[in-house]
Amino acid sequence: MLNFIARRLVNMFFLLIVVSFVGFWIIQLPPGSILDVQIQRLRMQGGNLPESMIQALRDRYGVDDPFYVQYWKWISRSFQGDFGTSFETDQKVAERIYNRLGISFGLSLTALLFTWLVAIPIGVYSATHRYTWPDYLITFVQFLGLSIPGFLLALILLIMASRLWDQPIGGLFSPQYADAPWSLAKLWDFIRHVWIAIVVLAIGATAGLTRVMRANLLDVLNMQYIQTARAKGLKESTVIWKHAVRNAIHPLVMSLGTLLPALVVGETLIAIILSLPTIGPLYLDALRSQDMYLAGTILVMLSALLLVGNLIADLLLAWVDPRVRLE
Repeated sequence: MLNFIARRLVNMFFLLIVVSFVGFWIIQLPPGSILDVQIQRLRMQGGNLPESMIQALRDRYGVDDPFYVQYWKWISRSFQGDFGTSFETDQKVAERIYNRLGISFGLSLTALLFTWLVAIPIGVYSATHRYTWPDYLITFVQFLGLSIPGFLLALILLIMASRLWDQPIGGLFSPQYADAPWSLAKLWDFIRHVWIAIVVLAIGATAGLTRVMRANLLDVLNMQYIQTARAKGLKESTVIWKHAVRNAIHPLVMSLGTLLPALVVGETLIAIILSLPTIGPLYLDALRSQDMYLAGTILVMLSALLLVGNLIADLLLAWVDPRVRLE
């Protein structure tokens, strides 16, 4: 196991280097730079900058350096914890990401936990009660959850929360709690602001995983060893949860590697609608403005999240199913 983890960590390191190089190159493909965009915006507003100041800014940000020089400056500083300076705000990239990282991970992990806690029991119930009216109702709700776009569901819940339930919308806190110390009242206010984002993030993933759980469990229940377990007189609950579910859950475990980064990126439109300061809108703005250090750092972070998620999924799969050997 230790050898497997060590090999995976080494492979992850070199893969992240490749991803950072390719991502940095793609981000720089469009003509111009963030500095050119800012200068053009200033001139359209009637302002002007002397050529000496423009050249000083170009030298400071290194926009005229060759690609490999810019990449080496960024990647060498990154190993020391310095991911560069955001061109748009002249703020450290690490500070801009750190201010939003906790919110994004908190929302994504909560949505992931909600997804698993709901998808597995409902999928098991639907498979063990197939072709009954609860199964048909669950199937209808699943297809509904898969078909409704997340941003549309966010808008619907936003209107309902505002007009029907008189709940606060937008941001993380109400004005009276924005700068207040943490308390039960502030925590409840925070939950009232973010529950819509958690529900919207979890709805689509829950609907998909429930369908996967139902289909896999139906296949497992028809296998010979399940019939043998029943013939031995084991309780039906033991047959289902100890023998069948443990093998039917494999695809859900493997989806863990891709689900977490998908939730982090997938909350972009939802965060924009709900005015939440998360990573998604920040990444979108960085790509649109060609803020290469900020965009490149977020890209590498999401890639690392994907790789770590896949490693955790492999380890969980080996724990769930002893037949899996990590060789």
